[in-house]
Amino acid sequence: MSLTFQPQELFETDLDKSLLGQPFADVLGDEIRVRMAVPFTSDDSRILSGVWEAEPGLSRWEFLERGEAIHVLEGRMVVTEDGREPVTVEAGNAAIFPIGWQGTWEIQERIRKFFVIFAA
Repeated sequence: MSLTFQPQELFETDLDKSLLGQPFADVLGDEIRVRMAVPFTSDDSRILSGVWEAEPGLSRWEFLERGEAIHVLEGRMVVTEDGREPVTVEAGNAAIFPIGWQGTWEIQERIRKFFVIFAA
């Protein structure tokens, strides 16, 4: 079975709204509001795919048991892997956070991304 969709179109419907926090990330400052839709989950729950939006803020991410590939649809953030230089990721860019990646995301403009999460 295949599933096709336009990631941007998922934002035209009501998305699940929440605050960023565990088990995904630790917020380092004010609350960060997020919205998400997950139209695909594999039968074994090891792969998830969907869209995610977050307001500006700083958070710490530790991809210890899962990794993530993203394509940024709108916005901008600076990601800083522990011990490395900051990298700006913005609309049109893609990034991969492999299992074991640890660092911070500083969302500077509301960000919308298409994501694929994969577990070990």
